[in-house]
Amino acid sequence: MAERLPHVLAEVAAVAGYDAALKLAEARGGTQIYLPPEPDADHWLSQLLGVAAARAIADRLTCGVGGMRIDLPVGPANPQAARRAEVDRLLREGWSERDIALATRYTIRGIRRRRAALQALDGQERSAHHDNQLSLF
Repeated sequence: MAERLPHVLAEVAAVAGYDAALKLAEARGGTQIYLPPEPDADHWLSQLLGVAAARAIADRLTCGVGGMRIDLPVGPANPQAARRAEVDRLLREGWSERDIALATRYTIRGIRRRRAALQALDGQERSAHHDNQLSLF
């Protein structure tokens, strides 16, 4: 299963594919990019991903209205994202906070924050499956 992507990269993945989103994040992640409403063949995005993908991405992100600047997240290529994913995996496997801290060089406080974030995310996913159920209160 593919990792969850930050919003902008998820939008890119929706129209151009997960691999294109990763390639874009690797090439320009962590910077602000300018997207014209319709990139031509010489535009850096067209050269990176192909004209069709570049136009699909630009159309999705600019809504065809006009060019815009977008803060592009680093995404999973970020070393911090890899460490965070490792902490999440170890939490799901039931490792102790101490053992996770020693294995990943994360702080106990950071591990507790990751646990809280995972629990909140799991709660959202569970509630999404029960939207048709009436509240008791």
